[in-house]
Amino acid sequence: MGTMGMRAAIALVVVGVTVAALAGCSGEVSDVERAEAKVSAKEDAVANAQDAFSAASDEFCDAAEGYIEALDRYGDVLEDTAPTVGDVRTAGADLAEPREDSLDGAQAAVDAQADLASAQQQLAEARAELAAAEAGPTGTPAPVDTTMPSTSALAPAATVDRVEQAESDFADASSDVTDDTPLSDASELFNSAAVALEMAWLRLFADAGCLADEQRQQAEAAVRAYTTALQQELATAGYYTGAADGIYGPLTVQAVESLQQAHGLPVTGTVDKATAEALQAELIALGGAAAQDAVTSTAAVQQTLKLTGFWDGPVDGVWTPELTEAVAALQVELGVEPTGTVDAATIAAFENAISGLQQATPTPSPSTSDG
Repeated sequence: MGTMGMRAAIALVVVGVTVAALAGCSGEVSDVERAEAKVSAKEDAVANAQDAFSAASDEFCDAAEGYIEALDRYGDVLEDTAPTVGDVRTAGADLAEPREDSLDGAQAAVDAQADLASAQQQLAEARAELAAAEAGPTGTPAPVDTTMPSTSALAPAATVDRVEQAESDFADASSDVTDDTPLSDASELFNSAAVALEMAWLRLFADAGCLADEQRQQAEAAVRAYTTALQQELATAGYYTGAADGIYGPLTVQAVESLQQAHGLPVTGTVDKATAEALQAELIALGGAAAQDAVTSTAAVQQTLKLTGFWDGPVDGVWTPELTEAVAALQVELGVEPTGTVDAATIAAFENAISGLQQATPTPSPSTSDG
């Protein structure tokens, strides 16, 4: 036999042995083994999807924090600009990129959550297939828990709606400002819209699980409780017609201004001691539940200061000179004008400080609960 013939014969033998070996291997892999391998692969896929979701969640929290900081800086520009707001309109462009980063980050987190849910579903199906393979064609498969983990929205729909409304209100306020608009005419409405937008994003920031420390969440809730209580009292007195949503926005500012005008007080849109007393006097005059609730706003201020270590007095709803001093001390700490009054700028600075504390600890993944 020639060299070519020998090579051909050897090749045929090798192919035959390989085919036989492969056939033997195929026959040795049982349905159970194949199902086990599939389950293992799906478990790896779930682990990878969970990692991707955690990473996307962290990126969203970082982007949202950057946007909140940009909004706060934008408010600072308003305070420093005079006599027109042309430079404020230019500075508004600084919000475009962080806003898009935040929205993109939110969408990426939602998509990653959907991928995780899909991977979990496939794993449940693979485990059911394994149970069937282990039972055999005539057996009864062992029960398999196919309950899927909760994949509710990253944040409540109401929180998302508030952000969308605040974004729209801010855009409207921006469009009303021209290069020739005096700052004195534009700043109040524009600043309150910016504050409302910042606070709405802070609410989303908290609801998405970006705040790790329970005490910071309690403090943030206390600030919102104060604003909500104020809105409810203003509504009872007939000055406020919006929702009691805890956001110190344009409607709240306008209601406070109307109250101040009615009592001949300086029209500032902020709640100082005289304004609080005027509101409480009206509620007491109304009697009943209104009188009982007259101390709610002041008590909320006291509770907020107590949580942050600036008030060691009683939470009794009585505004005293000592409470004014405590508010001023908090304002000094936050870097805002120490007026001793509670206004939108103070609330925004406080909530931004809560957000800033996040830099000191690792950012967790957003919670998937609706709470």
